[in-house]
Amino acid sequence: MAERWSPKPQVGGSIPSWPAKEQMAFSGMDRVIDKMQNYLRWFVGLFFIGLAVFLNSYFVQEPLLYRVIGVILLVSLGLLVLVTTEEGKDAFKITLDSRTELRRVVWPTRNETLQTTLIVLVAIFISGLVLWGLDSLFGCVTASFLR
Repeated sequence: MAERWSPKPQVGGSIPSWPAKEQMAFSGMDRVIDKMQNYLRWFVGLFFIGLAVFLNSYFVQEPLLYRVIGVILLVSLGLLVLVTTEEGKDAFKITLDSRTELRRVVWPTRNETLQTTLIVLVAIFISGLVLWGLDSLFGCVTASFLR
C-alpha cells in the first residue's frame, strides 16, 4: 500500500510535511542508541591509545622496534575506531576536503619565492638597524641623565 501525502502543510503523517507519530517514537530511541554507541566508540578508541602509551612504558626493557610496532598498531586501531564516531567522520571529511583544497592552491614559482624571501630578509635587516639605533639613542640619553 503506497503512502500518500497531502500538499496541505496542516495535514501531517507523511513525508515531506512531517513523519507519522509512530516513526517519531522510534527515531527518538534510535538517536539515544546512536549516541550511546558513539560514546562507546570514543571510549574504546581512547582506551586503545591509552593502552599503547601504558604498554610502551611497561615493556621498557623490550627492544625498541617491538615497542614501536606495538604502539603503531594500537594507535592505528584506536584511530580507526575513532573515525567511526560522528566527530571522527566530520574530521575525516575535513581532511579529505583540505586535500582537495590543496590541489587548487597556486604555488609560487622558485623565482617568486626567492624574491619574497629577499624582501623579508631586507625588511628584517632594516628593522634591526632601526631598533639598534633607537636602543643606542635611548641608552645614551639615559646614561647622560644618570651621570
